[in-house]
Amino acid sequence: MQYLRTVAGAAMIAMLPAWVQAATIHVTGTGTVVAEPDMAVITLGVSEENREASEAMERVSAKVAEILEALELAGIAARDVQTQNISVNPVWNNNAVERKISGFEATNTVAVRVRVLDSLGYVIDRVLDKGANRMHGLSFQLTDDTELMAEARRAAVQDAMSKAQLYAEAAGVTLGSVQSIEETGNMRELGRMDMAMMAAPKGAPVAKGELTQTATVSMVFEIAEPAGGLE
Repeated sequence: MQYLRTVAGAAMIAMLPAWVQAATIHVTGTGTVVAEPDMAVITLGVSEENREASEAMERVSAKVAEILEALELAGIAARDVQTQNISVNPVWNNNAVERKISGFEATNTVAVRVRVLDSLGYVIDRVLDKGANRMHGLSFQLTDDTELMAEARRAAVQDAMSKAQLYAEAAGVTLGSVQSIEETGNMRELGRMDMAMMAAPKGAPVAKGELTQTATVSMVFEIAEPAGGLE
């Protein structure tokens, strides 16, 4: 008998009209914070051509060895230098009557973390002096972006709460408790450029700019007193 009462109660709940469900307000909040980067990552490389693949790679290896030594002398720790790619590819002679291989191109690509930004221009100069002839990119980062991300998330929640309160006041209802919070995205990008140049004498001029961290959250609030009430 108890089982039948339970089933009957569940069936009645399922049959309740949709308007009996709690009314809610759905909002999206965005928080953006900026900070100066404290680290840079340079991706550079050496490329050489020769009729013999082994000779091309030997020349590349010799220059990379000099670059690694120069980086060490510049104060770059071994843990901040990582080989990204080593390759040997044929060079085709397309001007001949018959297309054929005229030589080989060897390449070695290295990523370097520079933790002292004031030395960035100096480091770039040193690797160029030692034979680096490929620069694949320069990006600025934070050693630890945990607090920056936390600030962006707090700002996103505050933005969502402000919107929800505004909508509730405009609709003449009372904002209730938070029903759910979901992070829907976060993004970091290079923002405004600080034109203060960070370079030692004769160093390559570099503008570090600012890092922008953005967080987005979706929040659902209960409406404590829906307009017009429930009848």
